[in-house]
Amino acid sequence: MYSNHYIYEVDAIYDSVEAKRLIRTYLLEEHVTVYLKRLCESTFYLPFIVLFSVAFGFPVAAQVEKPKDEKKGLPLKTERKVEFTTNEGTWLSLDISPDGKTIIFDLLGELYRLPVSGGTAKPFMTGLAFDSQPRFSPDGKMIAFVSDRSGSNNLWISNADGSIAKQLSKEDQAEFASPIWTPDGDYVIVSKASQSSVGAYDLWIYHRLGGAGLRISKGKPPASAPGAPPRPGPNSYGAIPTKDGKYIYYARQSTGNRSGLSIRNCQIVRRNRITGEEDMITFARGNAFRPLVSNNGNTLIFGTRYEGKTGLKIRDLNSGEERWLKYPIQRDEQESRATRDLLPGYVFTPDQKHIIISYGGKIHRVAVADGRSTQIPFSAKVSLDVGPSLYVPRKLDRGAVKARLIQEPEVSPNGKSIVFSALTAVYAMDLGTRRPRRLTKTSDPREFQPSWSPDGNWIAFVSWSTGGGHIWKMRSNGSGIPQKLTQTPAFYKEPVWTPDGKQIIALQTSRLTRVNHPSDFLAPQPGLDIVKLPANGGKSEIIVPSRGLGKPHFSTEKDRIYVYGNQGLISFRFDGTDRRTHFKVEGKRRRSRPSPARDVRISPDGKHGLALVSGQIYYFAVPRAGGNTPTINVGKSPVPIKKLSNIGADSFGWSRDSKTVYWTVGSSFYRQRASTISFEPPKKQDDKKEPNGSKKKIEEEERSPAEEINIAVQRQRFTPRGTAVLRGGRAITMRGKEIIEDSDIVIVNDRISAIGRRGSVSIPSNARVFDINGKTVIPGLIDIHAHWEVRHSVLDTEDYTFWGNLAYGVTTGRDPQTNSNDTFAYQDLVETGEMIGPRIFSTGPGLFSDQDFKTYKQAKDTVARYQKHYRTNTLKSYLVGNRKQRQWVVRASKELGIIPTTEGGSNLKLNLTHAIDGFAGNEHALPVVPIYDDVIQLYAKSGITYTPTLVVTYGGPQAKYYFFEKGDIYSDKKLQRFNPQAVLDEKMSRIPWFRDSEHIFPQIAKGAADILAAGGRVGIGGHGELQGLQCHWEMWGFAMGGMKNHDVLRTATIMGAEAIGFGQELGSLEKGKMADLIVLDKNPLDDIRNTNTIRFVMKNGEMFEGDTLNQVYPQSKRLPTPWWWKGKPY
Repeated sequence: MYSNHYIYEVDAIYDSVEAKRLIRTYLLEEHVTVYLKRLCESTFYLPFIVLFSVAFGFPVAAQVEKPKDEKKGLPLKTERKVEFTTNEGTWLSLDISPDGKTIIFDLLGELYRLPVSGGTAKPFMTGLAFDSQPRFSPDGKMIAFVSDRSGSNNLWISNADGSIAKQLSKEDQAEFASPIWTPDGDYVIVSKASQSSVGAYDLWIYHRLGGAGLRISKGKPPASAPGAPPRPGPNSYGAIPTKDGKYIYYARQSTGNRSGLSIRNCQIVRRNRITGEEDMITFARGNAFRPLVSNNGNTLIFGTRYEGKTGLKIRDLNSGEERWLKYPIQRDEQESRATRDLLPGYVFTPDQKHIIISYGGKIHRVAVADGRSTQIPFSAKVSLDVGPSLYVPRKLDRGAVKARLIQEPEVSPNGKSIVFSALTAVYAMDLGTRRPRRLTKTSDPREFQPSWSPDGNWIAFVSWSTGGGHIWKMRSNGSGIPQKLTQTPAFYKEPVWTPDGKQIIALQTSRLTRVNHPSDFLAPQPGLDIVKLPANGGKSEIIVPSRGLGKPHFSTEKDRIYVYGNQGLISFRFDGTDRRTHFKVEGKRRRSRPSPARDVRISPDGKHGLALVSGQIYYFAVPRAGGNTPTINVGKSPVPIKKLSNIGADSFGWSRDSKTVYWTVGSSFYRQRASTISFEPPKKQDDKKEPNGSKKKIEEEERSPAEEINIAVQRQRFTPRGTAVLRGGRAITMRGKEIIEDSDIVIVNDRISAIGRRGSVSIPSNARVFDINGKTVIPGLIDIHAHWEVRHSVLDTEDYTFWGNLAYGVTTGRDPQTNSNDTFAYQDLVETGEMIGPRIFSTGPGLFSDQDFKTYKQAKDTVARYQKHYRTNTLKSYLVGNRKQRQWVVRASKELGIIPTTEGGSNLKLNLTHAIDGFAGNEHALPVVPIYDDVIQLYAKSGITYTPTLVVTYGGPQAKYYFFEKGDIYSDKKLQRFNPQAVLDEKMSRIPWFRDSEHIFPQIAKGAADILAAGGRVGIGGHGELQGLQCHWEMWGFAMGGMKNHDVLRTATIMGAEAIGFGQELGSLEKGKMADLIVLDKNPLDDIRNTNTIRFVMKNGEMFEGDTLNQVYPQSKRLPTPWWWKGKPY
């Protein structure tokens, strides 16, 4: 904030005509300008310079680039240029100067100036920061705008030429929309959404000279249920203060979600600036938003919807009469995350006879009297510095399969050995020799979650198949055979011995409850009870219903069971009585609520606790205060707390003597003596002196004393043996536009060894020939936004998800965000041949905003977890935080050779920064439709792979409802074969209905087609909406947007392969590539819906019938009978 000293001095200078004359007489303007530029380097002089330059009319620069020390805010080093000239813009917010001569607008995060008559738009604020929504001050000498140049979104002001920018708000994680000056030019009103408002937009007012700002909107959030997270209140958008200073008009949008099933009510509210009283003044059926009020206060213009399209209405505020001003215009953002308001900014001309507004990609002058529109032509030369290319071509792994995960290890009572599960078998390992050995000798192991007896002589574990599971025990030295302890086949998990070794505590539910639970992705297994049974076997007895409680464990009271759940750490006695709640642990906020701890364990001596929060391990002192249950937030803890892991953690535990803690990441086991853990913060290192005398800040780094032990469990990789020829079919190779009629495709083992016209390639004498005359062969489909509905921890190897995808021709999939790391275990099982399914790739758990990276090192450590420990080449930066934090992920990915994808969360501005910063992929749709040449060129030239996942459309009704309605799901025998009835019921029961005209996915698909035509990259993403068939829906949706059939196939094959780094191995029919292909009865170039006429699917050289998934080559094998084929009433 400026001091009074400076204000008085500048006021005096400003009012002195003589001072102006003297300066202009004795100093050359260019010398003053240069001097002011130099003074800009010191924030001490900034207050003086801002007002000085305005007073004397010395612009610091005609076109201002971001300061050279901007890296303090945005750390990314750009490596490429995106350049093009365009006469179209998507979602242009604009304003006109008070003299009516100049229009300013935002385009792809840069600000431009344009004569009101049109012509060449000149950039005046450029650089890496995303600047948007500029607004002139009433005198035209300054502008307000939103920028992320500080590293996060904030409200800024500057001179009208963009020079001497000043940050008004000081937010780390926030969004700002629609800044507007008050008529006196002293304040800026803006809509702000932050963590404190639970993501809802409130109206705030900031003084141009400083201060923390003041919230002025009156909307209150709805009450939350007891124990539930706070709910966001209504959104307040698009404030317009009246010229006389009496009122503010704005749009208030009611609470709710953006599910695409309904549109939240939104109406115009008038606020009295003196009394604070508010009145709703519109009651429009199509809602009302983005108000604009004339200078005389008599006319209100606002946006509304009619028959699914957006238009402008005009109201006489004296009579209340309304008429249409312009229809249709730009589609509003009522159904997406409106981070730049529900409509782009528009404005009255100074004479109040016209409005200037953007729609259809152009800028228009619209007459207020009759709505006649005149285009204001513009041309903008765009030159953007963009981040590095993050595509890293890879080869598929060969040789033995090394388990990516050791699951839930437990340390022996003497601390010398561990037991764990890997590749569905139980292993034991001496921590001295570090050589894992199979504990059991079962031929088809399905064994999980081993646990030591107190004397160290026995190991308990659970088994599971869809026929039912049991609890077993086995001698810890491997002698003898496993002994079954339970009497009833059921689903069991988390077995643990009581301290006296006489009983085993576990979680249990029925077999049917387990198999009918489609997935652990969104919700944990329901119906579990905490049970006990004799350690020598017998009937299990229910202690209490679990209701979300986790792994049982013990502390100082040996007859008290501890478990962690949503309410916190709970304990009770063996009969379920004397229930106590000890404390609760949570992390930093993710959207509207703190991140809950995934699990918490109290130490055996009861003095300390371990918590797994946001993928990291925390060690803390246990509070014992009595009274209300204390909450330990790892970011601001009431008790001493220490983060032990840098890279992350999957599971954790205590030694029996509480002297050692351990955790795992992937196949690495870490252990640390409790005596080495200090709650004192690490000592700060001195700054490093540079050669020029400046100081470089050194990031704090505390070296972990934990010991890392890498554990290698290996199995042979499955490779089929045999030679086959597919003869006579039409091969659409995806090698350019090549189509080979009457082809021979030679398969040797798992690869294509030759392809060409019949007779042009050598056929091995031992080849088995398949006559596919009249059929069409395409590469296998690659779903780069899959979501597999899998079970966690206790794995299910008979998974309908993988069967269904393979049967529908999906031979490769990449799941971007799995909620857990278990998908890596399923990947290993497919690669060893123990499961039927596509090639499985995964990003693992996504990086979310609750990671809240404070330094680049923290970001790099986390990214390294995926590369080193999960051995994956891809990760998902999932709304990871502010711009600086996202750029850290880009930088770390570049250094470590990781391909990062991301998503914009229905936020177009965020999507655009992803392309600028260099992310390799962007998941989900750009929510604004249509997109125009500026966005099309940015996405095409940046090289980002756009995967719109039409089936879960952003910005409107989801495309899956269109296909559900048009298809006959329940009579489709193939769907019935590969989906349990409960899954189909969940997808189909009481689905909403939409008019065809309400669906916007064809417009989103057109945008994807335009990006592809401009040389960009597009992929398909089925999102797991109906396993297998959803990828065909995605392709058909692309065609409905005008994409050519051959291009549709490109997106589903070779482009998907390149997006995940395996373009040299997958995605086309070429010599040396993997034998992944589909044989179709009909040609998809004639009709794209022929992609679903699947006769055979070949994956990795094995060929299956499309309708049955019975294997026909190189062996003949029927698909095992799954559980869901049984028990039907007919």
